[in-house]
Amino acid sequence: MIKDTIYYLKSKGKEVIFDAEHFFDGYKENENYAMKTIETAIEAGADWVVLCDTNGGSLPSEIAEIVKKVTSTFNVPIGIHCHEDGGMAVANTLVAVENGALQVQGTINGYGERCGNANLCTIIPNLKFKMKKDCVFEDKIRELTSLSRYISEIANLPHNEHLPYVGNSAFAHKGGMHIDAVYKNSKSFEHISPELVGNERKILMSEVSGKSTILSKIQKEAPWVTKNSKEVQEIIDKLKKLEHEGYQFEGAESSFILLVKRALGKGKEFFSVKDFNIICQEKYNGEYNSLATIKVEVDGLEKLTVAEGDGPVNAIDTALRKALESFYPALKRVRLTDYKVRVLGSNEATAAKVRVHIESTDGENVWGNVGVSSNIIVASWIALVDSIEYFLYKEMEQQGGDNNGHDDDTENSGCSCRA
Repeated sequence: MIKDTIYYLKSKGKEVIFDAEHFFDGYKENENYAMKTIETAIEAGADWVVLCDTNGGSLPSEIAEIVKKVTSTFNVPIGIHCHEDGGMAVANTLVAVENGALQVQGTINGYGERCGNANLCTIIPNLKFKMKKDCVFEDKIRELTSLSRYISEIANLPHNEHLPYVGNSAFAHKGGMHIDAVYKNSKSFEHISPELVGNERKILMSEVSGKSTILSKIQKEAPWVTKNSKEVQEIIDKLKKLEHEGYQFEGAESSFILLVKRALGKGKEFFSVKDFNIICQEKYNGEYNSLATIKVEVDGLEKLTVAEGDGPVNAIDTALRKALESFYPALKRVRLTDYKVRVLGSNEATAAKVRVHIESTDGENVWGNVGVSSNIIVASWIALVDSIEYFLYKEMEQQGGDNNGHDDDTENSGCSCRA
């Protein structure tokens, strides 16, 4: 079958890559037969032979030994195709390359059946920077992080923050000593420069981050601030107070940026919410329905909107955006991509505080915000409002000035609302 198939394809002038499915398991069961299939494929004219760990259960030592045997026996370019069932797909791929494999098969982010395929977003930089294989141009590998996130978006899956090289946490640091060491010598806690793969260093905001860390973040908003400025200590005190209440700014750095702006008197009142009301009820057909009514004011103009939603949070999110889009049309590009709720102090049961973390995108950028309250609606509301306000700040900064007539020196601390 192998011979006839490859003969036919070669007679049509095709390049033939023979994927030897289940090769490693087959080799371990019957070495002579497995090697005979490769020999037959080569005799029939196969241009490539790809060895497949289809079940994903082989160990790197096994892959290394078998690939070395194949490459030393046959004079044909060899490829490798690994699955992640044993958590070894990347390691198995790299040891195969070390032992003569010239072609790597995998997928972006490791997406695939069962536990997935070998993750090219990990393999490519390892080949390029660790094994010195000239496999991808440097200007292209700098797009690796954005490519990884783009594919997650297309797949409609949350991006894995803990992916090597391309995850949001890949170059994230928390804790005063770690951060201080990274600033003095990045190699102390970073195995490569994050910019090489289009990622960036993230210093996570925490009460244990250290004064110098928080100062560096503040100086992005106010370069004139020094470590001895009273504003720095005020922000640190505020940060400690919020973390005591249950806030965490990992993945919600835009909320921290807003905190800094407000503490420095750089806050803007893009809008104020005069009133909002939420009704949750069971409809006549047995379905549950949420209805939100919101009144906002922008530059003295009021807008009243009503929106339905799949739940109360969806309803207020829809109503708020609907009200503001007539004033800020760019908000039409913004949508929620993730929504998480964490119960704090579960011993208080339904009276416990909750921390809501949301992630938003405008199609190009992604940012996170956080809200905490004993009322899940209020916690969600805080995060939603911060998300919109942060976007409006960025829009204003990109335009190089004011947004909708607001003065940059306004000392208002964000939007105000009452429920």
